[in-house]
Amino acid sequence: MSATVAQSPEVREIRKTIDYNVKHPLQNTWTLWFDSPKKGNAQSWADNLKEIIDIDTAEDFWSTLNNVAKVNHAPLNSNYHLFKQNVRPEWEDEANANGGKFSIQFPKNKTGDVINEYWTYLLLAVIGEQLATEEEICGAVVSVRKSYYRIALWVKTCDDEQKIEEISKQLRATLKLSEDISIDFTPHDKPVSKVAATDATDEASTNEAAPSAEADPAKTAA
Repeated sequence: MSATVAQSPEVREIRKTIDYNVKHPLQNTWTLWFDSPKKGNAQSWADNLKEIIDIDTAEDFWSTLNNVAKVNHAPLNSNYHLFKQNVRPEWEDEANANGGKFSIQFPKNKTGDVINEYWTYLLLAVIGEQLATEEEICGAVVSVRKSYYRIALWVKTCDDEQKIEEISKQLRATLKLSEDISIDFTPHDKPVSKVAATDATDEASTNEAAPSAEADPAKTAA
């Protein structure tokens, strides 16, 4: 499904600077994953998690972004994940085990297709190594739920308060978020409570038989 994902002037200007006849390598290789639990499907969440493509150049990034469904057109309860190569978007992965995630929730009725720009800005910051240090960032996730979208940034550590505060400020600046939009940080080893309950309510109301990723504390990638 080819479509222009981001239409903001800033993103258009960034794309104008790219010469598609020359490959511009990224500092790291990133893997795009996708999962979308199906109604009545008894498969585990891990079985639904699929690798789409490895991305190691700026040109590959834009080509991929233009040829996957926009976030606001993605199926209900689905998730896109962009993680460093060889890092699975699961708590158990060694790179994620001692870390946590920053989460930002956007109501659908107030966000609309602007969620595509938020997601694009976050991905640009991630692949451009603009957030903290390259060793700290594991990946990013965007989740589609009944009444909201959620963007998450996964990091390797959860016990350095100064670093967490710094990344939170960088994340707010990158997405140009107003102060009334909260950024929550949750260590991966903490029980899933409010987020899981919200997703469980959403899925129950849509009669989705497959459990949400957040409802499975062993494997959560949203």
